[in-house]
Amino acid sequence: IVNNINSVVGKDDVLIHLGDFSFGGFENIENFRSRINCNEIHLVFGNHDHHIEKNKDDIQRLFTSCQWFLQFTYFKKDIECLHFPIVSWNGLNKGRIHVHGHTHLPNDKKVFGRRIDVGMDGHPEFRPYNVKEEIIDVLLREPIKSQLWELDHHLDEFN
Repeated sequence: IVNNINSVVGKDDVLIHLGDFSFGGFENIENFRSRINCNEIHLVFGNHDHHIEKNKDDIQRLFTSCQWFLQFTYFKKDIECLHFPIVSWNGLNKGRIHVHGHTHLPNDKKVFGRRIDVGMDGHPEFRPYNVKEEIIDVLLREPIKSQLWELDHHLDEFN
């Protein structure tokens, strides 16, 4: 995992990790982090990150930021980051992108509208996704839609 991260994420790049960083146990967090070359890592907590969330032994010092939810804009596209997939999110009707992990679908990336699981375990090369080329460019070709279909009132302005 570390070698695959380091093969595409440089020292001065930004890595957004969408949770389960401590899946290998608390005792391995610091070693795992120290082996990743990237200086700036933003962690979105996953369901296996309770030690990091509670900041056991000041472990959050290893990350640039730690949170349950992260929003950012890149190449003029708003992106919502959460460990868990959700079916409706802020800005869905305006084409905002939702990226998540959690589902662990190896080699079976399910894209639904502007939502995608970006876990490394589902990347064909088992590595992090490039935000511009593999997320934004791909999802902008997808229609704006909701898994709640016509019941999602957030899509009213398109009807």
